[in-house]
Amino acid sequence: MPWQKQSGTAPCSPKAIKCEIVEGNHYFPPDSVKRQYFKPSTNHTTCPWKGEASYYDVEVNGQINKDAAWYYPGPKDAAKHIAGYVAFWKGVKVE
Repeated sequence: MPWQKQSGTAPCSPKAIKCEIVEGNHYFPPDSVKRQYFKPSTNHTTCPWKGEASYYDVEVNGQINKDAAWYYPGPKDAAKHIAGYVAFWKGVKVE
């Protein structure tokens, strides 16, 4: 998932990262995410087997991509391996 860079910024550092791939989504380890680009969202969704997902708005150079990243802070047992890992959508590309 390449990120559409703006002025050389990216929401995470993909170099030598061990991502987890679940249902075609790449989940990035929490320590690879550049937190300065993330703002907590109030949005939550529920997956029947992973549990409740929380979302982040991704903000780069003043442009906000609402709910463009999500994670499972307390996933169900079947998804424990992605606890806290961050995935992207809505046009976010990580390269």
